[in-house]
Amino acid sequence: MEIKRFEMDETVVFVETGVIPARSTGLVERKGMGHPDTLADNVAELLSRAYSRYTRDTFGVVLHHNFDKLAVLGGKSQVEYGGGKMLAPVRVLVNGRATRTCGNSAVPVDDIATETVEEFFRGRLPELDGYLSIELNITGNPSPGAVHGTGRSSPERSTWFAPSDPSTLRERRTVLANDTSLGTGWAPLSTHEEFVIALADNFSGNSGFRQERPWCGSDVKVMSMRVGDDADVVLCVPQKSRHVPNRRSYEDNCGDVLTECVRLAELLWPQGTVNFRLNARDLPQDDEIYLTYTGSSIESGDEGVVGRGNRTNGLITPLRPMNLEGANGKNPVYHVGKLYNVAAERLAGLLHTATGDYAEVHLVSATGQRLDRPWRVVLRLAARDVDSVAVLQLLSDQLTRFPDITQEIITDGVQLC
Repeated sequence: MEIKRFEMDETVVFVETGVIPARSTGLVERKGMGHPDTLADNVAELLSRAYSRYTRDTFGVVLHHNFDKLAVLGGKSQVEYGGGKMLAPVRVLVNGRATRTCGNSAVPVDDIATETVEEFFRGRLPELDGYLSIELNITGNPSPGAVHGTGRSSPERSTWFAPSDPSTLRERRTVLANDTSLGTGWAPLSTHEEFVIALADNFSGNSGFRQERPWCGSDVKVMSMRVGDDADVVLCVPQKSRHVPNRRSYEDNCGDVLTECVRLAELLWPQGTVNFRLNARDLPQDDEIYLTYTGSSIESGDEGVVGRGNRTNGLITPLRPMNLEGANGKNPVYHVGKLYNVAAERLAGLLHTATGDYAEVHLVSATGQRLDRPWRVVLRLAARDVDSVAVLQLLSDQLTRFPDITQEIITDGVQLC
């Protein structure tokens, strides 16, 4: 392996070549569409995008906000074969900060939040109708750094969430990183990783399998370990109680899921053997099974929090590079925990295409430094013979695209989990 150091304005770039990525083993997890953590991620991001579109269309600029601390707390349900009901509501804690006024104009933050959350759950978990409690904990408190009583004019930070005019926002001049953090990306996905995505999405998304089987819930989780050409999979697939009249029906449906698993394995994993284990916690003889009223464990006791689920590439991959940033709900203009992850993943894809081999990207910010000039960049490439000029040009090009990434995010052009 070889490491070279380059300087680009305020950015120091390290290019490491001859990297050997993990190839013989893989450990991959994906949480499905109805998993509580995915619910929290999705609704937080939809809220950020709805707020961004409103303020952009009204004021010509995305006003300051962040909803990346949102949480969903489980309700209480009663499940019976062929029926069931909700007993207590699911609580959505909309935690965060947002600009409520810009000059003399008010921003309907509470209305945007409430309408977004209600619309999301109507589509994702319609059985929660009438059993959804929304708690708004949205402040406009600025971050530390504003010193008062000096005799000077009010510090800029003191009006961060209440600007007198959109033209006064700092990012209208230069976009600065909001935090010292990092974004991580790599490419390409392995066949194993693509297989896990396909499994989770087939059983939790808008697939033909689910459309034909109304009993199939969406709170799916897939965990898979690969060694060489063989893989073991543990997956959870819930069933909706009102479509399951008895224990025998539940067991037949489980057989249907396993048959579908085998079909997908033959299609997507022909090179080896895959062993499946479904709903490992079940005790059918005691009627302790993954039977739910809504199709999600959020109906009873479970919780979901932004950032605890899938990373921005849709996977949880402990044997690959990862970071702990919760990208969903962050401001799409200058929050590096969102933008750097998207940019790093895209740059890794470009480097993979350019070099024909594995590529890994880490973008590291320093708070207050220009967003398009990261403090450090680490590029790790499996290829040994690399055109450094071409690599640095790809990096430079990607760093100019943050305004475009922002607009893509706002218009639902980027999937983050």
